[in-house]
Amino acid sequence: MSGSARDVVQAGNVHGGVHFHRATERNRPEPPRQLPGDVGGFVNRRDELLALDTVLDRRQGGTSGASGVYVITGTAGVGKTSLALHWAHSVRDRFRGGQLYVNLRGYDPGEPVTAEQALDHFLRALGVAPSAVPARLEDRSALFRSLLADQRALVILDNAATVSQVRPLLPGNPDCLVLVTSRHRFSGLVARDGAHRLVLDVFSEQHAVTLLQTVTAGYRGLPDTDTDLSELARLCARLPLALRIAAERASSRPLMPLDELIADLRDESALWGALTAEEDDESDAVRTVFAWSYRALSEVAARLFRLLGLHPGPEFGVSAAASLAGTTVPVARQTLDVLTGAHVLEQATYGRFQFHDLLRVYAAQQAVQYEDDEARAEALARVLDHYLIALARAISHISPLDRLVPLPEPEPGAVVVEFADSAAAWQWFELERANLVAAVHAAAAGGRHEVTWRIAALLRSIYVSRNPFREWIAVAETGLASATAIGDRRGQAELRDSLGKAYLQSQRLEEAEAHHREALRLRQESGDRYGEGIAVNALGLLDWRRRRLAAAEERFQEGRGIFRGLANLRWEALLLSNLGMTRFDGLQLDAAEADLRESLRLCREVGDRANEGNALFYLAMTQRERGEPETALSTVRQALDIARTDRLTAWGAFWHLELARIQRALGKPGEALVSCQESAVVQRQIGDRNREAAAHDCAGEAYRDLGRLTEAAGFHRMAVTVFRDTRDQWALAGALVNLALALALSGSDDGEEAAGCARDAAAILSRFDDARATAQRERISGLIP
Repeated sequence: MSGSARDVVQAGNVHGGVHFHRATERNRPEPPRQLPGDVGGFVNRRDELLALDTVLDRRQGGTSGASGVYVITGTAGVGKTSLALHWAHSVRDRFRGGQLYVNLRGYDPGEPVTAEQALDHFLRALGVAPSAVPARLEDRSALFRSLLADQRALVILDNAATVSQVRPLLPGNPDCLVLVTSRHRFSGLVARDGAHRLVLDVFSEQHAVTLLQTVTAGYRGLPDTDTDLSELARLCARLPLALRIAAERASSRPLMPLDELIADLRDESALWGALTAEEDDESDAVRTVFAWSYRALSEVAARLFRLLGLHPGPEFGVSAAASLAGTTVPVARQTLDVLTGAHVLEQATYGRFQFHDLLRVYAAQQAVQYEDDEARAEALARVLDHYLIALARAISHISPLDRLVPLPEPEPGAVVVEFADSAAAWQWFELERANLVAAVHAAAAGGRHEVTWRIAALLRSIYVSRNPFREWIAVAETGLASATAIGDRRGQAELRDSLGKAYLQSQRLEEAEAHHREALRLRQESGDRYGEGIAVNALGLLDWRRRRLAAAEERFQEGRGIFRGLANLRWEALLLSNLGMTRFDGLQLDAAEADLRESLRLCREVGDRANEGNALFYLAMTQRERGEPETALSTVRQALDIARTDRLTAWGAFWHLELARIQRALGKPGEALVSCQESAVVQRQIGDRNREAAAHDCAGEAYRDLGRLTEAAGFHRMAVTVFRDTRDQWALAGALVNLALALALSGSDDGEEAAGCARDAAAILSRFDDARATAQRERISGLIP
C-alpha cells in the first residue's frame, strides 16, 4: 500500500464505534445564523448583561476552568429569552462558527422538544442531510460535538425543563458557549457541568416604568404621569411579558387617558380563573393582563387567537391558522399581524408563528370557555384535514408511484396546499414534520380515527427511505390503534404493512413477519389483490433475509404473477428485481441477469428510478461475479448516480458496498476502503447496524488484500459482534469465514483462533443448503483440523 493510500484510511475508536478518516476535507457549509430577532425597546438588565460579558471575556481570555454553560433562570414572563437573545445579538460577531437556537418548549402544554429532535434541528443547520442524521441519541450527540469540535459557536437552549433535554446538546469544545433559559435552577448542571447560574428577578419600579415609556414613545397623544405609569407597572407585577402587552395596549389607544386603561385592567382581575395551580401576585398579574389585552381584540382576532390554542403542534403557518378559523389565507394573514402587533403571538420566522407557553395555555382556555364542543371539534377537524390533504399531495410528488390511501372530502374551510414539484414538497415536509406527528396523536385523542390512520399510513412513504425507527413505529402503532377502533380493515392492513417494514428494516424479523402475515390476511379477506401482492413481496423479503432462498423465490414468483394480472408494471419490475437478487444469491447467474435486465426495462418504462437503481445494483453484482468487473463498475456507478440525484441515502450507502467489491476485483483495495468508509458512516447515521457491520466486514477484506491482516481481523471481529447481536446467521457465517482467513494468513499464534472461527462458520453454514453456502464451506475446509 502506498504512503498516500495509508493516509487515506485508518481505523480508530471513537465514541465506542469505529470510523475511517476522511480522504478529503469536505467543504463546510455557511455557519448557521439561527438567532430570532432582537427584542425591540430592550431596557435595563445592565448588571445581567455585564455578567454575561464577563463570562465570555474570561473564556476567550483563556481562563482555566471557565465553564461554557450559563443558565438564566427565573419565573415565567420575567424576560429570560429576551435577555438571552438581546445579549446574543450583541456578541454574535465573536462566534464565527455561527449561532444555533432551539425552543425546547419545556413548559408548553404540548409535548416538549426532545434532545433527539433538537439535535436533528442542529445537525441539519450544520449541513448534515436530513436523511443522514443518525438514528440514536448518542450518535447524534457525538456527531454534533464533532461538527463543533473546531468551531467557536453560540448555542441557545431556550425554555429547557429538564437536564436530559440539555446535556446531549452541550458541545465538547471549550470555545463554544451555551445559554440555557429555564424556570428550573438546574442545580445538577451547575454542580456536575460547572454551569454558571444567573437568577433573573422582576424589574424594579423604575425600570418597569422605563420599559413602558420606551415601548409607548411616539404613540401616546396624551402625557402619562409617573404615578399612572407606576400603577400600571404594579398591576403588571413588573414582569416584562405583561409590561410589553400592556404597553402595546396603551400605544393602540393614544387618546385614551392612562387612568382609564388602568381602571379597565383592575376590573379584569376578577374575570378570569387561575392560569396555574399557583396563587401569587405574579400569576394574578399575568392572568389579568392577558384577559385585559384579549378583550381589546376584535371578535375576528379574538376568535383566531383562541382557536390557535387548539393547534396540535408547537408552531404553525398561515394556512393552518386559516384552516382553524375556517377563513381565507389573506384574512388569516392580516389577523395574525394584528395578534403579533398586540404581543399575544410571536412570529418565529417569516410566515411561521408561535405562542409564549403561558399565552398558549390561555388561548386554549379561552377556546374552552367561548367555543362549544361542536365548534372546537370542527376547528380541529379543519386543521387536521389541512395537514392530511397537504401530506397526500406532498407524497404524490415525493413518491409519485406509491398507491395513495383513499382520502375523505376535506371539511369545509380546510385550506388545501399545492406543491409545484418534489423540492417544494420536501421543503414543506421538513417544516411541518413535528406538526404532522402531533396531528396523528391529536386526531387519535380527538376521536378522528379516520384521519389518524391516513396520516400515519402516508408518512410510511417518507419513513421508508429515512429509517427514523422510533418515530416511525410510534406513529404507525397509533395509526393502527385508530384503524382498529373504527374497524377499518384497509387502514389496519396499511399500518400493519408500515410496521412490518419498520421492523424488517430495523432487523426485528419476528415482529416484521407477524405484521406482514396479518396484513396479508386482511388484504385477502377484503379482496385487495394489489395489497395482497405487496404483502407477498414483503414475506418474500423476510424469507430472503433468513436465507430461505427457495421459499423467497416462490414468494416473488407469486407476487409477480399478481401484479402481471393487474397490469402493474412498476410492481412487476420490483418483484423481478427481488427475484433476480434471490437467484444471484443462489448462484443462478444467467437467470438472475435475465430477471434484472427485464426489471430495468420495466423500471425505465414507468419511470421508477429508485427501483431502477436497485436493479442496477444487483446487475452489477451479477456482472462482477461473472468475471466482468469493468462492466460492473459502469453499472454500479449508474445506480449511485440515481442515489445521489434522487436523495436515496440509505440505498446509496448500501450500493457503495458493491462499488467497494468491484474496486477490490479491479485490484484497487485502497479505493475500496474509501467506499466502505462512505457506506459505514451513513449506515451508522441512519441506525442500520447490520449494514454498518457489512461495511466493516467488507473493509476487512480490503485490508486483507493489502496484507494488513491485523486491521483486517479487527474489522471482521466488529462485524461478527454485531451479527451475533442481530442474529443474522448468514452474515455472521460470512464474517466468521473472513475472520478465519485473515487469522490463518497472519500465521504465528492465530492458528487456533482461526480454526475456532472456521468451525463456528461451518456449523452455521451447515444449516443452509444453497450453492453459495457450499462454496463458503469449501473456502475454510482446510482450516478445520
